[in-house]
Amino acid sequence: MGLKKFNPITPGTRFKVADTYSDITTNEPEKSLLVKQNKSGGRNHAGKMTMRYIGGGHKQRYRVIDFKRDKHDVPAKVATIEYDPNRSARIALLQYADGEKRYILAPQGLEVGMTVMSGTKAPIEPGNALFLKDIPLGSMIHHIELRPGQGASLVRSAGVSAQLAAKDGKYAIVKLPSGETRMILASCMAVIGTVSNGDHRLVRSGKAGRSRWLGRRPRNRGVSMNPVDHPMGGGEGRSSGGHPRSRNGIPAKGYKTRYPKKNSSRLIIERRKK
Repeated sequence: MGLKKFNPITPGTRFKVADTYSDITTNEPEKSLLVKQNKSGGRNHAGKMTMRYIGGGHKQRYRVIDFKRDKHDVPAKVATIEYDPNRSARIALLQYADGEKRYILAPQGLEVGMTVMSGTKAPIEPGNALFLKDIPLGSMIHHIELRPGQGASLVRSAGVSAQLAAKDGKYAIVKLPSGETRMILASCMAVIGTVSNGDHRLVRSGKAGRSRWLGRRPRNRGVSMNPVDHPMGGGEGRSSGGHPRSRNGIPAKGYKTRYPKKNSSRLIIERRKK
């Protein structure tokens, strides 16, 4: 992936840093793996707005991603590297030896024509999915399951990776991108390598309109509201608004919201960095 800066010939291009999409190999997604996606505009089934700051945006179709990687010991050739409007990472279309096609999250370094595999017979190469018990210590991994067979739920954003730090009995100790170190069952699967599109964090939209294209409406500050709308609203002139808190009154800085008796707390060795 590459980035390009623009000459400031308009206000919208003055600070714009855009993606070149040089790693994309096709503009046509696989039709059999597309699903219709309706927009809610932040409204529930009764038409009442339950989530603010959502609305508009370009029409999108969901790409069905194989988060389970449960087609074991069957080699697959990478057919295309594609853009996915529903996530920050790139996706890769796999063509399996038996003819089946599936999308996966593309790791860095994966190119068209390469072969990937999942299961115990898979070599330690980017894009291959293995059980944590079969991955060497110190390996950089992503696309990690929390429960065996559930499908990956951790480390899926562009440019991130976790590190397999140790193995202790039936558990593997993994250091996550947030800084948290936790135990995960060694029978869970993970994928070797780092998620693609690492320059995503450097992209700058340049104008508010590009947020509207993504379905994001303007978000106004609590301080600018009235007391009936927000705990930090009201006051004469530009008052500070008091202690920072959410619309529901929950403090925003330093207040712990995690349930102290949560069962999975016993698996967390070191909490994430503040």
